[in-house]
Amino acid sequence: MATRTIIFGFVFAMMMSFTVFCSARIYKVGDSEGWTAKDDVYYAWAEADHKEFHVGDSLVFEYDPNINDLTHVSGSLEYEFCDYSSPKAVYNTGHDVVTLTEPGFHYFITSNQAQCVLGQKLEVLVIHDPSRPVPPPPPSKILPDGKTYKVGNSQGWKVYDDIDFYNKWSEEKQFHVGDTLLFEYDNEVNNVYEISGELEFITCDPTSPVAVHKTGQDLVRLTKPGAHYFVTSHSGYCEAGLKLRVIVGPLPEAVAFSSFPKKVDLSAMGRLNNWLKTFKH
Repeated sequence: MATRTIIFGFVFAMMMSFTVFCSARIYKVGDSEGWTAKDDVYYAWAEADHKEFHVGDSLVFEYDPNINDLTHVSGSLEYEFCDYSSPKAVYNTGHDVVTLTEPGFHYFITSNQAQCVLGQKLEVLVIHDPSRPVPPPPPSKILPDGKTYKVGNSQGWKVYDDIDFYNKWSEEKQFHVGDTLLFEYDNEVNNVYEISGELEFITCDPTSPVAVHKTGQDLVRLTKPGAHYFVTSHSGYCEAGLKLRVIVGPLPEAVAFSSFPKKVDLSAMGRLNNWLKTFKH
């Protein structure tokens, strides 16, 4: 009975995998011309034949890796200005297969800026169709309970006289995966937008947020290492300094210090003496 159950489960899993595979589509970017510098060719390519990109679909980029690459950037401004300084991912095999795992806008450029300016960049809108099976996401990590930081300390999320207040506030702290930010403010006049890119942060552009918070007492868990950006969409407030960048480090590793001596001699002579002691017997 147990054997039959295992076999049935295996067959069911294979059928589901086959269904997912068959439902997803593969698009060769640029068709026969591939990934190259052509004015507006990729905008027209994405719009042609009423293409709809779904979660689970894949894009194939073919090009000469000696003079080109593929850079997945995080925001519309990076895409618009061909800014590849903080990419989400970089590919350079010449035959890159990128699976679209998340809904929303995805932006691709080349780091060859001259070619990017000429039109070698692609914007696609990925949608999630509930009627189509989607590959299950990878298992989420169990995060430890970290520290909770009230943004802006006692006065909360507001405009301060010092335009550099939040930059100084964040630089004094060390943030790690698992920590939480608490934003407190008057939700009738303010909000918190988490945005994805450095250019959006610098220019106070909230048009393509990663997340929007409007409760007035928002708890935001830091689940990934790297730079995280927060602004307000209130006109004039962000420009006056109401924006926050935090650099999140990886999970802190637990280290047991109980077996260490109170004082460790790290000098070369000390290490030599310790090594010589091993020959006394």
